Amino acid sequence: MSRTIALDKVRNIGVMAHIDAGKTTVSERILFYSGKTYKIGETHDGAAVMDFMDQEQERGITINSAATTTSWREHRITLIDTPGHVDFTAEVERSLRVLDGAVALFCAVGGVQPQSEQVWRQSEKYSVPKIAFINKMDRIGADFFSVVESIQETLRANAVPMVIPIGQAENFNGLIDLVQMRAVYYDDKDMGTSFQETDIPEDMLEAAMHWRQNLLEKSAEQCDNLLEKFLEGQEISEAEIIEVVRKATIERRIVPVYCGSAFKNKGVQRLLDAIVNYLPSPVEVPAIHGEYDGETHELQADDKERFAALAFKIVADKHMGKLAYIRVYSGQISSGTVVYNSTQDTNQRLGRIIRMHANRQEAIESASSGDIVAAVGLQQTRTGDTICMKDSPIILESIEFPAPVMSISIKPASRNDNEKMGEALRHMADEDPTFVVGYDEETEETIISGMGELHLEVLVERLKREFGVVAEVGRPEVAYRETGTAMAEGQYKHSKQTGGRGQYGHVVMKVEPTDPGHGFSFVNKVKGGNIPQEYIPAVEKGVIGAMAHGPFAGYPVVDMCVTLLDGSYHEVDSSEYAFIEAARVCFRDLFMKSRPELLEPVMSVEAVCPEDYMGPVSGSVCQRRGRIETMDEKAGQKIVRGMVPLSEMFGYSNTIRTLTQGRGAFTMQFERYEAVPFSLAEEIIKKRREQKKIR
Repeated sequence: MSRTIALDKVRNIGVMAHIDAGKTTVSERILFYSGKTYKIGETHDGAAVMDFMDQEQERGITINSAATTTSWREHRITLIDTPGHVDFTAEVERSLRVLDGAVALFCAVGGVQPQSEQVWRQSEKYSVPKIAFINKMDRIGADFFSVVESIQETLRANAVPMVIPIGQAENFNGLIDLVQMRAVYYDDKDMGTSFQETDIPEDMLEAAMHWRQNLLEKSAEQCDNLLEKFLEGQEISEAEIIEVVRKATIERRIVPVYCGSAFKNKGVQRLLDAIVNYLPSPVEVPAIHGEYDGETHELQADDKERFAALAFKIVADKHMGKLAYIRVYSGQISSGTVVYNSTQDTNQRLGRIIRMHANRQEAIESASSGDIVAAVGLQQTRTGDTICMKDSPIILESIEFPAPVMSISIKPASRNDNEKMGEALRHMADEDPTFVVGYDEETEETIISGMGELHLEVLVERLKREFGVVAEVGRPEVAYRETGTAMAEGQYKHSKQTGGRGQYGHVVMKVEPTDPGHGFSFVNKVKGGNIPQEYIPAVEKGVIGAMAHGPFAGYPVVDMCVTLLDGSYHEVDSSEYAFIEAARVCFRDLFMKSRPELLEPVMSVEAVCPEDYMGPVSGSVCQRRGRIETMDEKAGQKIVRGMVPLSEMFGYSNTIRTLTQGRGAFTMQFERYEAVPFSLAEEIIKKRREQKKIR
C-alpha cells in the first residue's frame, strides 16, 4: 500500500458556526474554487451539494454533517460541514472529535452568537486549532472590527486579523492582505474565480499600516527571534510571518481572522490559502492515546504504526447498507481485510473503503493514517467504537454525547407497520447517539427522546420519507430528572424462604447528593468479606436499576453517590438476584428519605428583535418563568438573553413571530438542570401519576 499524498499535505477540517452564518455556502464555494464542482449550489435554492437530504434542502439548514474531499495547492483537504442548530449538536461533537482543525464562521452582522459560543466550547474541549472567517461582509450592518473584538472578548481568543475589508455592506469590494500588503479585488463576471492584486488604495493605507503593525506585534510575541527583529526595526519577511503564525495557530495561541462574502464570491480563495498555511496536518497534532488491558498506548500518525481507527458516524445508505465513517489515526488498511472491533470484541470484514464527496462515493483500495473515509461491512460497529487488528488491540477514547432533553410517545398509524417502525427506529438510533428509543411498560408506549422539538420533528419526518412509516405522535414531554438533597443511611434485608433454596441478600448503604452534572458514583466500603466480592457488581446493578425510574416521580435519578457500607450473606441462599433486589429496595427507601426534588432542563435563550418590540419580547421571557440576564444592542437590533425552563418554551417560535409581526427570532440551547419550584413539582408528579392510571 502506498500513499497517494504525503501526510504533511493532508488537512482534516470542519466548518462550524451558529445557525445561518453561511457554513454550507462557504463549503460550496470551497468546492467550486478548488475545482471539485463546476456549478455553485445555493442553500436557498435547495441545490447545495453538502445539504443533500430532502429535509435539508426544504428547510435550508444542515441536519447531518457531510464529508467531502477536495484539493488546493497540492494539499488534500477533507472538509466536514457541520449543522448550526443546537438540536443537532451530536453532529458537531463527533466531527470535532476526529478533525485536526476548524474554520469558525461568524456572521459580520450577528457576530458571536449563542451557538458560536457552544461550538467554540466544544472545539476547545477537543483542543482543535481554529481560523476565523467573518462572512456576509456584503450585508447591511456588517462590521468586521466589531466582530473581531467580540471574538476576543466573548470567546477570549487571541484573534489576529490577517486581512481587512475594503468597504463594508454594499460597499464591500475586496480585501487587503496584511501579510503581502496587497489589495485584492474579485471579478464578478466569472463568480470571483479570478481576482486582481493591486497596490493598496491611498485612502486605506493608514488603516492597512495600523493592522499590519498589529499582525507583526502579535507574531513577534510568539517568537523570540522575531521579537528581536521587530524591536530592532528590521524587515520581517512573508515566510517568517506565515511560519510563526502557523506554529502559534496549531498551539492554539493565535486565531488568524479572515473575511469575505461567500454568497458574493469574495474572500474564499484567501480562506483556502489560510487552511493550507495555518491549520495542522495529522502529524502536527498531538499523538492519540488508547488503552488495552490496563496499559496506555501512544499512537503517532504513521503508516508503519499499528492500525487504529475510530468510527465517529453511522449512516444507513439506501444502496450500500450500513456505512461507518472512520478516522484512521495510525497504520493502513485494505478493503477486504478482517478487522477487530475492540469495543464490541468482534471480528468484522471491512468490505469496501469509500472516499465521500457529500452523497457521492468514490471506491478506494486502501486507507492510510490521517484519512477520513467511509467503510462498508462493519455491521456491528456503533458510534465511538475502535477498529484495529486482533493481534495489536487498542481502545481509543470514545465520544461523549449530551443526554436527550425532550421525549414524545410514538405509534404507527397502521398496526401492520409495528415491526417496520421498530426496525426504522433501531436504524436511526444507530446513526444518532442523542436519539434514544425506549418502551414504557406501564403505558405500553414507545417513547423516543431527542435534543429538542426540531430534532424529533425531523426524525418523525424521516420515518415517513425514508422508511415509509406514518406515525401518530404524542405531545412533547420534558425529560425531567430527580435527585436527593440530603444524606440518608439505612439497610435492607431481602430474605425469602419458599421451600428448598431461599433468597438472602443484606445491604447497608448510604446515599448522598453530589455536584450537579456529576451523574452517579458507586463506592464499595465493605470490609472483611461480609459481602463476597462476587456480589458487589449485583449491588451496583440493583442501584442502577432503581435509579432508572426514580421512586419520587418515576424519572431517572441523577447526581447521587451511593456507598455500600456493610451487609451479610448466606452461604446457601445468597445469589446475584437476592443482592440486586436488596440493593434496589434499599436505594428506593433511602432516596425517599434524602429529601428528593424534581429537576428540569433549563435553556439559555437569546431573542433578537427590533427596538419597538423589546417590551413584549422581554415580557414573554419573564412570563415563561425566565430570568433575563442581559439586554444588548447590535446592528440596530435589541438582544434579550436569559435562562428559561424548556417546559415553557414549547411553541415559542409562533409566539415571538406574533409579538414582533414576524421580525423577531430566537435561539436556545441546553444549559443545565435546575430544581422545579415545589408547587409546580407537585402538579407535574400528580399529572404523571394520573396519566399512568388512565393508560
